[in-house]
Amino acid sequence: MSHEHVYETTLHWEGSTGAGYDAYDRAHEIALPPSDDRLVASADQAFRGNPNRTNPEQLFLAAASSCQMLSFLAIAARSGIEVLAYEDRATAVMPEGRRPVWITAITLRPRIVVAPGTDLGRVQRIVEKGHEECYVANSVRTEITIEPVIELAG
Repeated sequence: MSHEHVYETTLHWEGSTGAGYDAYDRAHEIALPPSDDRLVASADQAFRGNPNRTNPEQLFLAAASSCQMLSFLAIAARSGIEVLAYEDRATAVMPEGRRPVWITAITLRPRIVVAPGTDLGRVQRIVEKGHEECYVANSVRTEITIEPVIELAG
């Protein structure tokens, strides 16, 4: 019997669009139950948002990056690979020249540090397997590319 995971967020915005596209505030609050965490977000600055606030495009990219890392770490741990550090410098590209506008490419660039003596080829295979098993990557039509840098500690 399969189990279905259900995720919920709540979003709240107040203001007025009565003065037109240029005038309304894009700030909104996103709750992530059951956590007490809340995000105050806005539109991208290109769409008249507040550049000091997180935007949905960044959240989308962060979800892809976080999911890849968590999938990788789970497989590495189950495989007996000691991972000591993981950081990612991810980018997303969203050209405005086509309609509808959508993020056309995501590149993840994880820098992975593993214990001395670890088989780096095996770690690379686990990176690829993590991508295959990443729920976010499996849920979107955008091509997600991973360009890892894997290092031995020391």
